[in-house]
Amino acid sequence: MNQERTPSTDPTTDPSTGPSPEELASRGDARSQRPTNEAFRAFIAEDWDEEVPRPERREVADFTPARHDALVGAIPATRLVLPAGVFKVRSNDTDYPFRPDTAFAYYGGLVADEEPDSVLVVEPSAEDPSRGEATYFFRPRAGFDTTEFYADARYGELWVGRRPTLEETEQRIGIPCRHIDTLRDHLAKDVGAQLSLSVMPAVDPGVEEMVREIRSENGLPGGEEETQEFDRFAEVASEQRLVKDPYEVAQMRRAVAATIDGFADVVRNLPAAVAHARGERVIEGVFQRTARGDGNGVGYDTIAAAGDHACTLHWVRNDGRVREGELVLIDAGVEVDSLYTADITRTLPISGTFTDVQRRVYSAVLEAADAVFAVARPGLRFGDLHATAMQVIARHLEQWGLLPGTAEESLAPEGQFHRRWMVHGTSHHLGMDVHDCAKARKEMYLDALLEPGMVFTIEPGLYFKSEDRKIPAELRGIGVRIEDDVLVTEDGVENLSAALPRDPDAVEAWMASLLTGSPERSGTTLEG
Repeated sequence: MNQERTPSTDPTTDPSTGPSPEELASRGDARSQRPTNEAFRAFIAEDWDEEVPRPERREVADFTPARHDALVGAIPATRLVLPAGVFKVRSNDTDYPFRPDTAFAYYGGLVADEEPDSVLVVEPSAEDPSRGEATYFFRPRAGFDTTEFYADARYGELWVGRRPTLEETEQRIGIPCRHIDTLRDHLAKDVGAQLSLSVMPAVDPGVEEMVREIRSENGLPGGEEETQEFDRFAEVASEQRLVKDPYEVAQMRRAVAATIDGFADVVRNLPAAVAHARGERVIEGVFQRTARGDGNGVGYDTIAAAGDHACTLHWVRNDGRVREGELVLIDAGVEVDSLYTADITRTLPISGTFTDVQRRVYSAVLEAADAVFAVARPGLRFGDLHATAMQVIARHLEQWGLLPGTAEESLAPEGQFHRRWMVHGTSHHLGMDVHDCAKARKEMYLDALLEPGMVFTIEPGLYFKSEDRKIPAELRGIGVRIEDDVLVTEDGVENLSAALPRDPDAVEAWMASLLTGSPERSGTTLEG
């Protein structure tokens, strides 16, 4: 049952900020009747099991203290405010599923749909300013004798399920917990005289406004200087995720494993996709089923692009037919409960066998990917990954007579003609966001040297649109991308998604083995 919300009557309300706690609490007031008499309130409060389940400490709690230390080391003498975020309106009185802000989840260890409207605060320890000290603020479980229990559509236990106590959450995440009502007093303490105050921008407008007010009241600068402080906070939080710790690497392996299962499910159901008027939606739905069954959901909108749709890089409408004899490009990733996501692309022959022309294009893209795998190692500049792939792509396009000159001329800055058929980059960092660490500085991302623990994609492609008259007719409508998830090791890289076939012969054999079996599977149990 969807939560109810009485629509705001204020025409200036910005829907991008999400419904306020007051709006959420009043959902249904205009069309529902709730008992308010004392006899009912006494009756509904009686005879509930008061036992509190024994909370288990989460594995990530062993890793967040080091993250807090790194944060205060990068932004010293500052109280750092990380909101979880708010619900965002989907339509009228329904919201999108809640997903917390990435920085909040990374530093707090709270994931999935935990906890809209809550806030994590990280600041220097009073005993040792080089160490980070965290406090988590949220609204804990209310008693059975409160109106909230049965009448509050935002927090009520009968509406949204049992909420944890402060003690339970503290045990799970290893961070001291306080009631959200005490947040403002905590933020204001010693600000100006001893500490600056910064907030992760563009996450929770209410918390951001609170921080701005406290800064102003305590003599901290506003305007452009304030904005720069907030932006620097976002920058640091991105850069500190560039190298993954062992917990993160394990989560990435889980996400990749679940995603590979999802691709296998898609292949099993290709006949159903071919038979359906919107077969791309069948593919999308099959993968979504795996993502929700084995994880939190998809890490981004699935691309299920058959035929010429594969030449539209971010094709997410997924409303086309899936036809025998064509290719289907599937770019998909499972986000596991810890919010780490895979990002894998395979381009598959819908009939199970590549045509000669399809195989030629596919093999060129695979060669470009393999060239990147061959050079990727600690000490290589991240931007050189793309340059390596482009050398192979340009050479093949020259051989096929598609460039106005040589591959060497095209690779020069004043050329770049090969980019007509491969306009995107070859690699991006991957983690809690599909394009992870996106706010990192250029010198920390594109111009940085690879380090052990980095996780990124390798994903060259070639895209020959059906209306492109610079290419032979046989190439038109063929789009190919091959994307794998890669972990930098001490002496090279590990292809985390290597279990999903890449070689064209292996792809055909894998598909044949799945298409001759049952379209169903028993499901995957992911430990951890």
